[in-house]
Amino acid sequence: MGSVKFTPWQAWSAAPAIPAHTLEEILDGGQAFRWSRQPDYFEGRWGAHVVRLRPATAKADSIEYALPQACHGESELQALADYFALETDFPALTDALPWRSDHVLQNAIQHFPGMRILRQPFAETLFCFLCSSAKQIPHIKAICENVANDLGPALPDGSHALPDWPTIAEAGESALRHARLGYRARYIHQTACFLAENPGWLEDTEKLPTDHARDRLITLPGVGPKIADCVLLFGAGRMDAFPIDTWIAKILTRAYHLEDWPIQRLHDFARIHFGHASGFAQQYLFSAVRAGRIANATTEA
Repeated sequence: MGSVKFTPWQAWSAAPAIPAHTLEEILDGGQAFRWSRQPDYFEGRWGAHVVRLRPATAKADSIEYALPQACHGESELQALADYFALETDFPALTDALPWRSDHVLQNAIQHFPGMRILRQPFAETLFCFLCSSAKQIPHIKAICENVANDLGPALPDGSHALPDWPTIAEAGESALRHARLGYRARYIHQTACFLAENPGWLEDTEKLPTDHARDRLITLPGVGPKIADCVLLFGAGRMDAFPIDTWIAKILTRAYHLEDWPIQRLHDFARIHFGHASGFAQQYLFSAVRAGRIANATTEA
C-alpha cells in the first residue's frame, strides 16, 4: 500500500473555508471512522473512494487534496463534494440555531467555525455505528479496518473498502469475531442476514421521514435510538436527528439544568430548543465537550 503513488497536492477549489482544527474534528471526531491521521495529512475512505486531505499551506482555512494516480480526478472530486455535502448551506443552518440566547451553544460554534456534517454512504454508516457500541473512536476505527481488510474489496491504493451487507452475511459470525467485534458480531451478522434477504430495505428506509426511518432502523438487531439517530444524521443528512450518548446527556442535564429528565424528554427539549437543525447543534456540542470547552458551562450569560 505504501508503494502506491498519489497525485501531487492540489488546491481543492470548491472546498468551503474550514480552519485546520475544525477539519481535524470533522474527519477524526466521531462522525466517520475510516480516516487515519498521518504526520501532515488525513487519509480517508468511503465507498470505493480514497483521498488525502490537509490544510493548505499557502492560504488559511483552505484544503488541499491528493488522489491515487489510478483514480479519475473529476469523478473523485465530485464524490468528495458529495461527501462534504457542499450543496448544504451550513452557515445558514448555524445562523438559524439559537446561539444568540444559548451561550453554551454560542461558545461551541465560536470554537469550531466551518463545522460541517459529512454525508456518508447510508449502509456503511449503519455498519460503522453498529461497531461503535461501548467503544472509543480509536477502537471503532480499528474494528472497521479489520473488517475491511478481512472481507472488503480492494481500493485503488491497495487498501480495502468495507464489505457490503450480503458479503457480511455470507462471511458469518465467526469472521466478525475474528475481526475483534466481540459480542457485537452476533447482532451485526443478524442484521446482515436480514438486509441480504431484504434487498432495497435500507434504500427505502433512507427515503422515509426522519421519525419513520428511525422507527424502522431500531427494528434491526443491535440498533437503538442513539445508533439510529447517528445513522440518519451522518448517513442521510437528517439535521433533525439528535443522537444522545453519555456526553450529550451530561451536557443537557448539567449545562441546561435538565437533571433527572428521561431520554425521550431530552429529545423533546432538543427538538424544541434547537429547532430543525438540532442534529447540527448536537455536533457542535459534542465537539466542544471533546475539546474541553463545556466542562463547567451553563446556559446563563
